Amino acid sequence: MDDRRQRFEAQALPHLDAAYNLARWLSRSPADADDIVQDAMLRAFRAFDGFRGGDAKAWILTIVRNCWRSAGAASKRRGHTSLEDENLAADDDPEGTAIQAGTRRRLDALVAELPEEFREVLILREMEDLSYREIAEVTGTPIGTVMSRLARARALLRETAKDCL
Repeated sequence: MDDRRQRFEAQALPHLDAAYNLARWLSRSPADADDIVQDAMLRAFRAFDGFRGGDAKAWILTIVRNCWRSAGAASKRRGHTSLEDENLAADDDPEGTAIQAGTRRRLDALVAELPEEFREVLILREMEDLSYREIAEVTGTPIGTVMSRLARARALLRETAKDCL
């Protein structure tokens, strides 16, 4: 295995789950997310010689976002598919597990209904744990815009969750 491939695998592959998570939320389709991530990783590998270090996660997520945009996924949405967490704890209490799964599905639906620019920053911050600076890099927006979108996303989520959860 050549040195370039080893460096790529060491720096990019640890962020594969984050790339898939973002692609799934953006595309709202697990199948489309698979295609987006595959395309993004291929593009990342081809452009790896131009990567000058820094935060590989933000770099990969930026490529995922660009692949999603260039694929026209925003205009081809087929609706929200359930984003259930496959790893919900198998509890001894089936009723508690069912309640938790139902709550998770409702929360997923509420997040999916957020406007795209709010949903994107919320996913990057709360699920991918990126800093404001990293989110600004990924989305290509100023940090102040990231902060205001995140605050608005949280407020919208609180408002709608009050009535639903």
